[in-house]
Amino acid sequence: MSVTFVGIGAIGLPMAGRLVEAGHRVTGVDKLPAALERAGAAGVPAVSGFGEAPPAEFVVAMVATPEQLDALVTEALAGGVAGQRWIVMSTVGPESVRAQSARLTAAGAPVVDVPVTGGVARARTGELTLFASGPAEDIAAARPVLDALGVVREVGGEVGEGQAIKVVNQHLCAVHIVAAAEALSLAAALGLDQAQVLSLVEQGAAGSFMLSDRGPRMLQGTDVDVASAISIFVKDSGLVADAAGAAGARTPLLDAARDRYVRAAEDGLAARDDSRVIETYSGDRE
Repeated sequence: MSVTFVGIGAIGLPMAGRLVEAGHRVTGVDKLPAALERAGAAGVPAVSGFGEAPPAEFVVAMVATPEQLDALVTEALAGGVAGQRWIVMSTVGPESVRAQSARLTAAGAPVVDVPVTGGVARARTGELTLFASGPAEDIAAARPVLDALGVVREVGGEVGEGQAIKVVNQHLCAVHIVAAAEALSLAAALGLDQAQVLSLVEQGAAGSFMLSDRGPRMLQGTDVDVASAISIFVKDSGLVADAAGAAGARTPLLDAARDRYVRAAEDGLAARDDSRVIETYSGDRE
C-alpha cells in the first residue's frame, strides 16, 4: 500500500518504520527539521508538508493535538481527498475525531479511528495495541496497514469509540506514572536506595508497566532521552478531564495527577520526558 504518515515523532517514526519493513510505500510528513533528519537516518522518506507527499491510498494521522488534526484535515481538503482512506491514530478525544471524520467522509475519504497504546518500545517491535473503531468494511480495508503495527482490537462500529477507550487508557497511564514518581520519592524520603526499591517491588503486587518502564528513567535525571514528553500528558490528562466532565464523571485521582503534569510544565519541563514528573516532588517534603 502507499501511505502518507503524518507525525513522525518519538512514536510515529518507529511506526512508519514498521510499515516500510512490511513493504508499504511510505512517505513521512513532519514540520520539524530534526524529525526529518531522524526519518532519513531510519530509512523513511519524509517531507515537511502534506502537500509535498505523493498521492497515497492511506493517510495515517499521528499528530499531537486536536488543533493539529484540524489543521491537517483543512490542508488535505484543500487539495482533495476523494478515494483516500484515513486512519486517525492520534490521541485527540472522541469529539475531535468525530468532527474531522465528518469533514473527510463528506469529501469522499472513509475514516477509521485507531488510537494506539504501548509506547515507543512496542512501536519499534510492532506490538502496539490498536483500538479500532469505525465501519467494519473500512477497518478491514485498513488491515494491511494496521496489522504491521500491532494487535488490532475492534472496539466498535462508530468513529469515536476508539478514542473513548483511549481516554480510559490515558487516565490509567497518567495516574500510574505519577504514582510511580510519588512512590520512588517516598523511598528516597525513607532513606532507601531508590533503584533497589524499584527492583524489589516492580515484580510484585505493586508492579505496573509504568513503574517498570518509567521508573528507571525517573532515576536517571532531567536529561534522560525523551520517549514521551510531559507536554503530551498535560494534553492527554486535559482530554480525559474534558471527557469526564462531559459525561458527568468524577475523576479525583486524574485531577491530582494532572496537577503534577501541569506543575512540571510550569517548572520548565514540558519538553522533557514524562518521567521527569518526579521532579515535582523534590520540594514537597514537610
